[in-house]
Amino acid sequence: MQSVKIAALKNYIEKADHALIINFWATWCKPCIAEIPYLQQTAQQYKDSGVELIMVSLDFPEAYPNDVAGYIKSKNLNGTFFWLDETDADHFCPVIDAQWQGTLPATLFFNNKNKYRKFFEGKISPIELKNSIQQMLQ
Repeated sequence: MQSVKIAALKNYIEKADHALIINFWATWCKPCIAEIPYLQQTAQQYKDSGVELIMVSLDFPEAYPNDVAGYIKSKNLNGTFFWLDETDADHFCPVIDAQWQGTLPATLFFNNKNKYRKFFEGKISPIELKNSIQQMLQ
């Protein structure tokens, strides 16, 4: 897991040559923790289709890296992990989506190949997750 600024994360997303699920979460966020198992499981099902799950921690600076990395390891989570080194949500939220008010969890589906982009603020259901992935891959 590495620390990133919002500009670097945006660059990573925009230069990707494959489909991305970018989930914004925190270890202290109960809805985030509740959706992680089915995010992990569903992303794994689509791995062969080139889908990458990116987990972006919005934990407080004192939790990085030890608490966040410890949580990831204890739950045996898979994916690409970043810790967002930003404190001003008014700055970084609109970079991800103009409508994002800062609610966690939040999930962005992005595919440069077909210009697919869909953003969910709040917990995403397993059905919404699967439908979004399928649409993203069309």
